[in-house]
Amino acid sequence: MSTVAAYAAPAPKAPLERTTIERREVGPHDVLIDIRFAGICHSDIHQVNEGWGEAIFPMVPGHEIAGVVVAAGSEVTRHAVGDRVGVGCMVDSCRECEFCLRGLEQYCANGNTMTYNGVDRNGDVTYGGYSKQIVVDENYVVRIPDALPLDVAAPLLCAGITVYSPLRHWGVAPGKKVAVVGLGGLGHMGVKIAAALGAEVTVLSQSLRKKDDGLKLGAHDYRSTGDPATFTELAGEFDVVLSTVSAPLDFGAYLGLLKTDGAIVNVGAPEEPISLNLFALLGGRKTLAGSMIGGIAETQEMLDFCAEHGLGAEIELIDADQINTAYDRVQSSDVRYRFVIDATTI
Repeated sequence: MSTVAAYAAPAPKAPLERTTIERREVGPHDVLIDIRFAGICHSDIHQVNEGWGEAIFPMVPGHEIAGVVVAAGSEVTRHAVGDRVGVGCMVDSCRECEFCLRGLEQYCANGNTMTYNGVDRNGDVTYGGYSKQIVVDENYVVRIPDALPLDVAAPLLCAGITVYSPLRHWGVAPGKKVAVVGLGGLGHMGVKIAAALGAEVTVLSQSLRKKDDGLKLGAHDYRSTGDPATFTELAGEFDVVLSTVSAPLDFGAYLGLLKTDGAIVNVGAPEEPISLNLFALLGGRKTLAGSMIGGIAETQEMLDFCAEHGLGAEIELIDADQINTAYDRVQSSDVRYRFVIDATTI
């Protein structure tokens, strides 16, 4: 065991504070990573606040981790000391079920091990990236291409793969029309990636406050969902509507924006339930779907795609003692577009 500095929430809804945690010894298939940067995801705030149900405390959040390998186990073959690497939302899975064997570890039938607020094979609680170092099995670590600076790459380990996976799965390509609901940490990467895939992209946001940003990020159009005319003028326009917001929507209205055989794909996770008149699905053979992060191989594919197209997250770099302020600002939608912690300040 080794002891490292970290920031943890000691109890539900409590401010995060500096502490120390224990990391396991580096096993034969493990790598030890010096964490350089860790993104702040809205999921971290949901978990700290127990918005999605009971959680484990003390909690060290963080599943957008970018760093450098400083030690490798005796049987490691995928990574070497000095490699620039990342860790996303999971650090293990059963590796035997049909989904793991298909590279869909995020849907592991036997339950994967989350990077934090999880329990590993040894029965130990997992602690995330708001820390100086982390030990991870090599099979759940990805390579960050040299073309991507580590700070702007960190949010790609969740925000990037969370939007890339459904855009690829639902066939976004040249000739497709995509609407991205919300221009936040997820939404801004959804715009960038959908545009890079060749789609015509429209941002749907509560207001036009970020319109200039949306157009610069690659959107062709930007509409306010606060204006009823938006839903009339854009009726039947889109192949895919990607909802990135963590608030319940009027999905009946948004389904009206789809073409026949179109899909609304929800990657935001509201704490409240939604209601839906199913007739909104029947006309036009429409789909209301969900998607959760991506598998390890697809995460690597996403990083390589982003490097090829020069796509990093838009970030605000902060010191660790600003985490609680950053949480408040995220909940007030006061960030453009992802906070990233400089882990050297932990």
